Amino acid sequence: MNKTELIAAVAEEAKLSKKDAENALNAIVKTIKDTVADGEKVQIVGFGTFETRTRKARQGRNPRTNEPLNIPAGKNPAFRPGQPFKDAVDK
Repeated sequence: MNKTELIAAVAEEAKLSKKDAENALNAIVKTIKDTVADGEKVQIVGFGTFETRTRKARQGRNPRTNEPLNIPAGKNPAFRPGQPFKDAVDK
């Protein structure tokens, strides 16, 4: 399912116009993105948690030359599904 299909499904489920569903989806995605970028968690009960995870600096290898290289520490967005979501997928 792509974004257009998701908007159509949300519009039908919530009995909204596609434009209203698109605006709502865009607002939700922007809010989650901005909040996680600020280092905070977004918890949606029954669905899951969006958060920032920190990776430590580590040693890697260049696959072409096999030379060691340093990979710097960084932050990555992460999603941890809630138990009801896991159960729904596992049916």
